[in-house]
Amino acid sequence: MAIIKDEVLDKFNEQLNDDFFNLFEQNQFSILENQTDKFLIDLHQGIQEIKRSSYGITYVINLLCKSIFEKAQLTTIDPYDLAITMVDQFKDFRTISVGLGILSHVGVSQPEKVVPLIIKASDHELWEVKEFVQMFLRKITKKHKVYVQNELLKLTESDNANYRRFASEALRPVVENRWIQDDPEFSLKVLRKLFHEPDPFPRVSVGNNLSDLSRKNPELILSIVKELVGENDENSYFIAHRACRNLVKLEPLRVLDLLSIDVYKYKTKTYKRENYMNN
Repeated sequence: MAIIKDEVLDKFNEQLNDDFFNLFEQNQFSILENQTDKFLIDLHQGIQEIKRSSYGITYVINLLCKSIFEKAQLTTIDPYDLAITMVDQFKDFRTISVGLGILSHVGVSQPEKVVPLIIKASDHELWEVKEFVQMFLRKITKKHKVYVQNELLKLTESDNANYRRFASEALRPVVENRWIQDDPEFSLKVLRKLFHEPDPFPRVSVGNNLSDLSRKNPELILSIVKELVGENDENSYFIAHRACRNLVKLEPLRVLDLLSIDVYKYKTKTYKRENYMNN
């Protein structure tokens, strides 16, 4: 079954035409944003009911930015210029994210031109943009691993906590980043620079990242948890504790021992040492 109803996609493809791109050439940026927002609303509402729980605004934004990028290449408009205008002129985080998504497609072939702009957006005034922007680096990372890794390493030394958080969030092993599960040292080279992170915003991200990695690399992350606890640093310990959110389901007593605690709480579940002593 298609994710979006055929009739909705057909209507969208008809409307994404020269009239849309003419708005850009005519500097009708407010109208251009309204049309972009309408595309997002219509596509989101067109998702099949049975698919609604799995697909949402993120899927729709990715679909729209890919479509605009591909169609722009059939016109005289430079997708890069269009994307920059969207990011600079638009006001809503969803429409701004479409511009960033178009940039990500450009960045596959021009990483040096695009990656600094995506990094800049991780310090955007809208917190929703900060949340969305990391996903736009993934396809560039997969194609240009060394370049992107070096840029993220630089961010770990930044005075800006948003940039340091981005260095971690951009390497979460999900979607286009799933390959990192088979090469965890790629992200760990960056994450290790943040193992003493004092700011809660990036510190939580590092713990979450390690927790994600533990799904496929439990022994590796358990060894890192031991290392972090051994640092005798409250920030490192926080990261170690958060990194165990998945591990505690598999090895509850081992996690409790590593963290030197008797109770581990995660969401609605509580893991108590007394429940495992006789096992």
